[in-house]
Amino acid sequence: MERVGDDGFKKAPVGAGPYRFVSFTPGIELVVEAFDGYWRTTPAVKRLVFKSVPDDSTRLVMLKRGETDIAAGFRGPNAEEVKRTPGLTLRVTLPTVSQWVVFTEQWDPRSPWADRRVRLAANLAIDRKAFSDAEFLGHGRPASSIIPRDFDFYWTPPAYPYDPARAKQLLAEAGYPKGFDAVELATDVTFAPESEAVINGLRTVGIRARLRPLERASFYKADQDKQFKHLVRVGSGAAGNAATRIEAFVISGGIRAYGGYPDIDALFRDQAVETDRRRREALLHKIQQLMHERAMFAPIVEQAVLTGVGPRVAEVPTITGHPFISPYEDLRLKGSSP
Repeated sequence: MERVGDDGFKKAPVGAGPYRFVSFTPGIELVVEAFDGYWRTTPAVKRLVFKSVPDDSTRLVMLKRGETDIAAGFRGPNAEEVKRTPGLTLRVTLPTVSQWVVFTEQWDPRSPWADRRVRLAANLAIDRKAFSDAEFLGHGRPASSIIPRDFDFYWTPPAYPYDPARAKQLLAEAGYPKGFDAVELATDVTFAPESEAVINGLRTVGIRARLRPLERASFYKADQDKQFKHLVRVGSGAAGNAATRIEAFVISGGIRAYGGYPDIDALFRDQAVETDRRRREALLHKIQQLMHERAMFAPIVEQAVLTGVGPRVAEVPTITGHPFISPYEDLRLKGSSP
């Protein structure tokens, strides 16, 4: 890095993994070849080509034609088609990825979202199970927290029921018997289905919002710069524990937080210096309880990753909590030696 700089490293990167860099065409493909001296095991598959194919229908066609051996990120009908196609296999992984809606205006006393009853109504308007069943064939998990349930220090909140009638009642009590205009829900275009499910649910109780899908890089840049002024569909697959998510998305000044609460900030500072695990867990549980009581967010789903596997593949390795096929050195094709 010191010798060639960032640009030089991008052209010819080096590392310590089971595969060595061959070529990279941004947005098109990455090619790597096996490093036979890898300490853990010698990779059975000698050459891997990673192709960027944003459209899942195109990925399905490629998989059925044998143009690719593994294709990730299927949903709904396309995932069902993989299951129905002879020779193809659908593999399910459950990463620590959660998605939710941020009420960016909850700290503005002039906004309807400043009223907890309105935020709670939004939560009751989302049919999480129906969405998970349709998009992830029942393998996704309806979320009641922004923190994945497999994380350390996770507190299990009561699930939000799907209850539009109660949602309408709460809106009426808050002074919005006919609902209101929430303007927009911004999202990374990749997760437009989640956002559409939220918008459709809100519409049934009178909260109106239009979808604002953005290209991935533009969305994350705007979100990190706190440019969104209304509703935002946010997700994270970052590793860590409950404190990791809280630090980024919940406390005041968090890298992805639009606001915070002083008592939660104080509890977070306390847990950060607490060396007793049980006391630290109690503090983090208290934070999560407050998040739930205040309906700070509208959790949507802990998504599943549905991957199609072609007939040439004999062994598909997975790592608990990791979204994709991995480790690659354990990947085997039929006829390859162990």
